[in-house]
Amino acid sequence: MRTERKTTRLDRVFARLDREPERPAHIDVPRMSRHRMVLFGSTLAFYVAIVWAVVITSWLVRLDWQVMFFRPYEQWAELHAFVDYYVVLGQRGPTAVMVAAWLGWRSWRQHTLRPLLALAVSLLLLNVTVGAAKYGMGRLGPHYATEIGSSEMWLGGSIFPSGHTANAVVTWGILAYLASTPRTRRWLSAVSAVTSLGVGLSTVYLGTHWLSDVLLGWVAGLLILLALPWFEPLIARAEDRIFGWRDRWYARRGRAAPAAPVATPVMLKPLTGREAGAAPEPVSASRPAGRTPAYLAPGPHSTRAERAPSTPAGSRRPPHGERHPRGNTPATRS
Repeated sequence: MRTERKTTRLDRVFARLDREPERPAHIDVPRMSRHRMVLFGSTLAFYVAIVWAVVITSWLVRLDWQVMFFRPYEQWAELHAFVDYYVVLGQRGPTAVMVAAWLGWRSWRQHTLRPLLALAVSLLLLNVTVGAAKYGMGRLGPHYATEIGSSEMWLGGSIFPSGHTANAVVTWGILAYLASTPRTRRWLSAVSAVTSLGVGLSTVYLGTHWLSDVLLGWVAGLLILLALPWFEPLIARAEDRIFGWRDRWYARRGRAAPAAPVATPVMLKPLTGREAGAAPEPVSASRPAGRTPAYLAPGPHSTRAERAPSTPAGSRRPPHGERHPRGNTPATRS
């Protein structure tokens, strides 16, 4: 009787990768619910409060200067090499390439352009909103500050809010936004929050941003993620239009457009050679219920009682013709 090997998690992963690409029957698209609207409004109010606190040179600006004079890169100089590499997780070029590669693979597997289009829309919103705020408020960074204790606003800088922090929130948070299950969304949300938090603190450690720049960068990135459901109809229309262009291009070249596989019911056919109405093969009553049947080679098989006794293969005992069954009296020798 053969026993099947129990599949491991790695086996299941490779089996899933070997499947043909197919579009899910239901894709969970977030909607602009009342709860999300409340979060968006609260986050926007927090955004305005941070800007106002910096403009009026409040306690937040004094905290910025205290952190700058503390010089974390000198207090913990041994972390400088690690932070230089870690802060790359907030740079737009490397992070966009990594996230786009993953979302591109998902788009191919699911026969949908929504992951890539959602990433493109989020990055476009990031460039427009954060870029406009940077150059509109024109704040100088810690290394270029001109007057101790001032907010350094409207002096031609481009540091407020932190682009590294906002980019980390958006590029890693879009993975949580596009997650297919609630549990995956929670885990990816936690990972993206920790990553963006580390990127923001890394810029403060290196002295390239004020602490208030990082706070505003977190809020700016979160606002973009919360506003994405408003753009889902636009993403759906863009996807339909792109697929329409593809179908027309295939039609001009005389090729059929690749259709997404549709899950259809499988029709079971009767086995050939079996007569209609034939009674099934009887099962031996000695077989215990629930036991998996053994796989036998084709051909007639005899029962265990009908088989002739044979010497086990590899036995060292020579054949003995005068051996008698145990329990019987041996015959008298003449």
